[in-house]
Amino acid sequence: MNVNGFEIEHKYLIAMPDEALLAEGDRSAIVQTYLLGEEGTTERVRMRRYADRTEYTHTTKIRLSAVRRVELEETVGQSEYEALLKRADPARRPIEKQRFCLPYEGRTLEIDVFPFWRYHALLEVELEDEGQPFLLPPEIRVIREVSDDLRYTNAALSLEIPDPNAD
Repeated sequence: MNVNGFEIEHKYLIAMPDEALLAEGDRSAIVQTYLLGEEGTTERVRMRRYADRTEYTHTTKIRLSAVRRVELEETVGQSEYEALLKRADPARRPIEKQRFCLPYEGRTLEIDVFPFWRYHALLEVELEDEGQPFLLPPEIRVIREVSDDLRYTNAALSLEIPDPNAD
């Protein structure tokens, strides 16, 4: 596996963005399946379809804080992806989502739109340092930051869909 190092990411529950804003970004369709793995780690495989290609990745994450994780990620071929799917966690369902990658203020904002939410989406922004300042576009209405709310991790969403209005 290639060690990418640390992932430092802030995550927000947002109101569903305007279609015109989403159309400004690169779109992909993602199917993410969680695997049975070691205690204290989250392991998944992902199939990501773009307009012109499909990519497969295998990722292991170890949570260090609300916004910081060790991330080990590698690109795999379709046959390895299919072999890894045999280790799918039967307690979790695959997560399907549309991802929109929008450039803003020198960063790429990732907006995930899920079929089970009509009025909400999740926005993620990756940083190089935990204390690094960043801006979000004024067109995006942030409901609340959910970086430290484990209910809004994709792994948790594969178990149960949280009510975005609950605290």
